[in-house]
Amino acid sequence: MAQRSEILTVYAAGVVQGIGLVTFPAASAVFTSSSDYGLSSTEYGGMFLPQAIMAILASLAGAGLRNRLGTKKIYLLGLFANLLAMTLLVASRFVMKDHLLAYGILLVATTCMGIGFGFTVPAVNTFAAAFFPQKVDKAVLALNALLGLGTALAPVFVAVFVGFGIWWGLPVLVGALILGLLLFSLNQLLNEVESSEIGHAQKTKIKFPARFWIFAAFALLYGVCETMNGNWAALYLKNNFHASASLSSLALTIFWSTVTAGRILFAAIEKWFPEKMVCRVLPFVVAAAFITTACVPKTNSLLGILTFALAGLGCSALLPLTISFGQKELTAIAASVAGGLIAFYQIGYGIAAFGVGPLQTAGLDLNTIYGGTAVVALALSVLSFIVTRKSCAPA
Repeated sequence: MAQRSEILTVYAAGVVQGIGLVTFPAASAVFTSSSDYGLSSTEYGGMFLPQAIMAILASLAGAGLRNRLGTKKIYLLGLFANLLAMTLLVASRFVMKDHLLAYGILLVATTCMGIGFGFTVPAVNTFAAAFFPQKVDKAVLALNALLGLGTALAPVFVAVFVGFGIWWGLPVLVGALILGLLLFSLNQLLNEVESSEIGHAQKTKIKFPARFWIFAAFALLYGVCETMNGNWAALYLKNNFHASASLSSLALTIFWSTVTAGRILFAAIEKWFPEKMVCRVLPFVVAAAFITTACVPKTNSLLGILTFALAGLGCSALLPLTISFGQKELTAIAASVAGGLIAFYQIGYGIAAFGVGPLQTAGLDLNTIYGGTAVVALALSVLSFIVTRKSCAPA
């Protein structure tokens, strides 16, 4: 039975990881400003490519390393990588006028963030599911709601620190939080719930069944949809409506806030609106948000911001539900499911984070790109019925 301090540690890690993850996209106005780093759209998008690659590799490697090191050590390694990412981000500000050197440091920083995310998020999802085996869906939704809370707080903190002229205050704050959490976690037992998978995995290589790849495809498409909003919302406001840094941060804050609110809402109304129905309906909400975003007149910044609120609601419960559905259905490889799905989510993240820059260089504006991404959301809608098919079958 997990101790209260262990549960608090894991759920606090969700909040801190969320803040750290969005620190980079929240500061997009600083990275692309000619008076700061002066990155182009392609360079800005390219920052997240090593993050996505390393998150994929870390998520996949974590499943195997878990059997040798244990989930707690994987989790601690993830926190250390996150701390290193924040340290490098702060260091980059001292050489921002040296474009190549600053950009190189930023790439190493996002590489560390990818490792941190890839190790930490599957680990805390596994802990949450193990702490509450009878309420896996709610446990994972609650954890991801707190992760979403962190992602919503990051743009707010950026706006505050930018207002004081010290944008770098956010990575300093996040670094301090990670260091405190890392030191506190060292003294926590974080006992792992033994399962048949652990003993089995020690003897043979884990094989993913065909059904897993359906969940993986869903996670990948979801990653594209979420990242189009999470990484490009601020630049959309800046480019389309010439919005200030504060207003651009507001769009990102609203997106992540509705992501968080949606996760809490759908966990609370489970009896009246079952998870399988949530999973089937929300992709259509995401598609509607993309279409609306593409059609917003460039004179109406308020409507532009509201479209991200709709997108956040649509994205809210999809990833945590996919993870919990996969872990419950594929019980023989439950712990590896979380890492595998996070890896595919990061593939989608990388596609959207990096791909927008070259598309803009080719002559497409963000409105057109958002409209085109509605097709991805509609494909997600189709997959949602396949993902939940077995969840609907009688026991």
